[in-house]
Amino acid sequence: MPERAEAVAPTPAQVALKGLCPRCGAKTLFAGPTKFADRCSACGLDLTTFNVGDGPAAFLTLIVGGALVGIAVTLQLTLEPPLWLLALILIPLAVIGVIGSLRIAKAALLVFEYRNSAREGRIADK
Repeated sequence: MPERAEAVAPTPAQVALKGLCPRCGAKTLFAGPTKFADRCSACGLDLTTFNVGDGPAAFLTLIVGGALVGIAVTLQLTLEPPLWLLALILIPLAVIGVIGSLRIAKAALLVFEYRNSAREGRIADK
């Protein structure tokens, strides 16, 4: 019987967009909509050792917020809608934009931690 070939590690984009394990490529990264699984059921990678923290939410809030401010200014200068209408349109867009892309951002940060062997509290040897 031929030996099983080693699994090729997925790219960061594949991990982020598809929720793949950064080591083996199995679709086991998430246990919920934005909650990481404790470990990959295919290769056993312990995902609890990675800490993405609040970074993805903060970055997404800034990015989505900046885009929505641009949209709000453009709408106000061109159409002059009432403030309540802007709020009715932009607040749901902000919530959907941040929460909708949170899964992708968390997975991207995790794969970069994995690829760079980044761990909390370590100082590089000189």
